[in-house]
Amino acid sequence: MTDLQNAARDHLWMHFTRHSTFENGGEVPVIVRGEGAYVYDDRGRRYLDGLAGLFVSQVGHGRAELAEAAAKQAAELAFFPVWSYAHPKAVELAERLAALAPGDLNRVFLTTGGGEAVESAWKLAKQYFKLTGRPTKHKVITRAIAYHGTTHGALSLTGLPGLKAPFEPLVPSTFRVPNTNLYRAPLHGDDPEAFGRWAADRIEEAIEFEGPDTVAAVFLEPVQNAGGCFPPPPGYFERVRRICDRHDVLLVSDEVICAFGRLGTMFGAERYGYRPDIITFAKGVTSGYSPLGGMLVADHLFEPFREGTRMFSHGYTFGGHPVSAAVALANLDVFEREDLLGHVRRNADAFRATLERLLDLPIVGDVRGEGYFYGIELVKDKATKETFTAEEAERLLRGFVDRALFEAGLYCRADDRGDPVVQLAPPLICDQSHFDEIEQILRSVLTEASNRL
Repeated sequence: MTDLQNAARDHLWMHFTRHSTFENGGEVPVIVRGEGAYVYDDRGRRYLDGLAGLFVSQVGHGRAELAEAAAKQAAELAFFPVWSYAHPKAVELAERLAALAPGDLNRVFLTTGGGEAVESAWKLAKQYFKLTGRPTKHKVITRAIAYHGTTHGALSLTGLPGLKAPFEPLVPSTFRVPNTNLYRAPLHGDDPEAFGRWAADRIEEAIEFEGPDTVAAVFLEPVQNAGGCFPPPPGYFERVRRICDRHDVLLVSDEVICAFGRLGTMFGAERYGYRPDIITFAKGVTSGYSPLGGMLVADHLFEPFREGTRMFSHGYTFGGHPVSAAVALANLDVFEREDLLGHVRRNADAFRATLERLLDLPIVGDVRGEGYFYGIELVKDKATKETFTAEEAERLLRGFVDRALFEAGLYCRADDRGDPVVQLAPPLICDQSHFDEIEQILRSVLTEASNRL
């Protein structure tokens, strides 16, 4: 091991990491620099960043203009809070995001990341209903297998029992409904619109079962991440919006991953034509050059806070950080100057078609997603869609696929938070040459995985 790897093993507590891998002789991957769509480790090896870091690096690595924006702002005003004060970059960013947001989402509450944004949205929903005379509305509905963050509130909304068990008891009053995994739809698998109606109606069923006077919000991702990129069936979000309106329930679009071009639009709600009451965001707003998150809030949710001594009793020290806000503005400049949204839309079909070549492999059951955001589900039997046992998935994904892809030069995610999938979300600057490289590496590794079954 290198000195960096040894130090990482001995002192750095890595997130979501099995440290036994390194205690037993495994090398800690140490990434030292990035350029465009690629990153490099401490031994000079190059990897195609097939996950945009963590669904983050929209404009790619090594952008000098973003680093320069950070340095300039740090020299001018490195820090000041937005607790009853403002600073220019937070004001400029709020104004710009409000102009980009759909509908009347004109208020911008800034945080430092996605989990904080989700936490903020739930707290706002509860306080809003208390201030408007409906104090019993506090429950939240989310979808099975969906991931919304790791804070106690956001984790409570998450639909992954294995992630929640070590930290229970969590915040009460959250309820799960089916997700939109058409590949494994229990009903109407051959009729996407009928499946969409069925899935949306499960939300109304949950609201009515709990009592509309107790339900505050429904949190949904435009394309659900955990489980492997579940797009919404046709008509799904239109029906969900009507259900929420009928029962006076807020619709929160959790776009920590899907916003800022990932689906070819600035916000995922635009891609599917629905009107949320709140959009949560993070990740791509700065392309990862500095931490930032937040929520875009509809005008009517801000109205109760205009009066008297009322305030949203919530905030973060580093929310709206001047350096992060400056980087976000520079990042949005790149989006406009290089027409990244148009680039994704022009290349999305080619990305899908390139990944769909892998459907000729016996281990590849489904390729699904939208824009530059895809999941490839792996199966034991393609004809029956039989999935792997937990032991088989452990051996296949963690024991071989994840490591083999990285060693072959592709950084992506082999995910077992549902049925086994490989997830891909490359930087938005990628083109056909990158798609081909992704497909070739996947083909080689997944062919070997098939042979190991």
